[in-house]
Amino acid sequence: MEKAEMSPTILASRALVCVSGEEAAAFLQGLLSNDVLSADGSQWRFAALLNPQGKILFDMLILHADDVFWLDVRADMVASLIKRLGLYRLRSKVTFSDASRTHHVVVGDGAPPTGRFAPDPRHAMLGWRSFQEGPADEGDESLWHRRRIAAGVPEGGVDFAFGEIFPHEANMDRLHGVDFKKGCYVGQEVVSRVEHRGLARRRFIRMGYHGTAPQPGTPLLAGDVEIGVAGSSAAGLCLALVRLDRLAAAGGKARAGQIDLTSADPLDAEVSHG
Repeated sequence: MEKAEMSPTILASRALVCVSGEEAAAFLQGLLSNDVLSADGSQWRFAALLNPQGKILFDMLILHADDVFWLDVRADMVASLIKRLGLYRLRSKVTFSDASRTHHVVVGDGAPPTGRFAPDPRHAMLGWRSFQEGPADEGDESLWHRRRIAAGVPEGGVDFAFGEIFPHEANMDRLHGVDFKKGCYVGQEVVSRVEHRGLARRRFIRMGYHGTAPQPGTPLLAGDVEIGVAGSSAAGLCLALVRLDRLAAAGGKARAGQIDLTSADPLDAEVSHG
């Protein structure tokens, strides 16, 4: 993909949750898949809140700034996330607040506007990420999602349903979303087992197509065998959650309805997301 310049773009599909209090860092460290104790205002951290079975309930980007942890999540998941965090609070000295009406998420390339900003940790193609004061106006997110798809970055609530897949299947281990050296967190035992035993048989990969894009949720077939499902698409690339062994056996080719797809990623080696 040719990397067209991405001017500052408001992501109205995203919103912010603030987590504050003297025990906020320890609280989040015990819940999320990535290390937040060493996070500061110069870097976003990609992470997930999992269920005890190790499946993704929420994916998010986190910035620690001004003694507050800013959690960048899907806008339609803010209330659910705050409710879930409240279930774990117990007597912890931590508070949660919905900042969706007071701040908005911005992404872009080059020199960012005034505000807190740092590189997106998942892929260099995704540029910087920031938040600014004021409500989010509707904007054109198409170039952002084109970048995201070209980088092979699936997004919860868009490419997969929350509560249904593991971090490895969403490539979070390759997108700097899991710290395998930190202490325990919810779902950690399952994630560690998958990592050490190499049990991730399904992954999101990029599939090339010509013409009309497959609809998200369309089953992928190799012959008569269902091997995966299509996610979001843009500019000739589709993200697809596939059984890698079955796609490899089919020579990297599949069909989504009447649309031919060909793997754009290696099926038997680590996919580079740097």
